[in-house]
Amino acid sequence: MVEVFKTNVMKQSQAKRILKMLKENFNGFKINFDLSDCDKILRLQGKSISPEEIIKLVNANGYHCEVLV
Repeated sequence: MVEVFKTNVMKQSQAKRILKMLKENFNGFKINFDLSDCDKILRLQGKSISPEEIIKLVNANGYHCEVLV
């Protein structure tokens, strides 16, 4: 399963911090950012992904995150 999110993460340093936090919470998931995309894409790939939980964690760190439709 793959889930793609639109974020407002602008800097690589911010992305690294969020990636570290997400990898701690979603061990075994493939997680990456595409900051060159206009939607600042966050992509997760894993068995079962809870979009609400991802959004909650990213928002709790001060960034906007929503499922990309």
